[in-house]
Amino acid sequence: MKNEELKAIWKQEEDIAHIHGWDFSHIHGRYEEEQDLPWDYEMIVKQFLTPDTELLDYDTGGGEFLLSLNHPYSKTSATEGYPPNVALCKKRFLPLGVHFKECNNPSDIPFADASFDLIINRHGSFNAPELYRLLRNDGIFVTQQVGEENDRDLAEMILPGTEKPFPHLNLKEQQKAFENAGFQILCSDEAFLPISFFDVGAFVWFARIIEWEFPGFSVDRCFENLLKMQRIIEHGGKITGTIHRYLIAAKKIRR
Repeated sequence: MKNEELKAIWKQEEDIAHIHGWDFSHIHGRYEEEQDLPWDYEMIVKQFLTPDTELLDYDTGGGEFLLSLNHPYSKTSATEGYPPNVALCKKRFLPLGVHFKECNNPSDIPFADASFDLIINRHGSFNAPELYRLLRNDGIFVTQQVGEENDRDLAEMILPGTEKPFPHLNLKEQQKAFENAGFQILCSDEAFLPISFFDVGAFVWFARIIEWEFPGFSVDRCFENLLKMQRIIEHGGKITGTIHRYLIAAKKIRR
């Protein structure tokens, strides 16, 4: 395929790059990630969940995971700050009776002190002292996070010299932050695993969605490096980078 044809295909992917909630179905089968995490986030959350648990999902995205837990709606709360997802959450949650509030500041969450038994957060922002305020004594916080090294090799491949968007997001430093805030670490883990793309168009769509990891990315700006990716795929069938994930489950200790 000629370069002009490839560019047209990639620019089409660039133009349609958007998501509702946290839905990557557009590139389903065209990329793979999180295939072999050494923990099961859902299983860990459910071990702390009972029908009477007051539950908050901070940075819920589109609420897909939260609703999959089938927790009593009257005991369920959620926040989200990304405007398209806020609208989606209001449409999904409010008719069900889920307590939803818009929030984009993890240091100022609009719920009262000691409101929750369990707070969960997957791939969202958090602030350990604020979580301590919101939890009841012996309350639990569970988070799976994207670490500071996530997709760094892909970013270097396409945008050499790009700085880390979120330095200090690693298990060692964040575990210490929770301990300093008054939490006991119940379990923790960290993993570096492959992420693979089987066509460059899928990567283009991904890079536009995850714009904080690929700042300033565009097909026009990065075309020569995209062509290098294309040659790698033609020879090896895929482009492979590295994801960085870590998990923390922590309990609020009485002071």
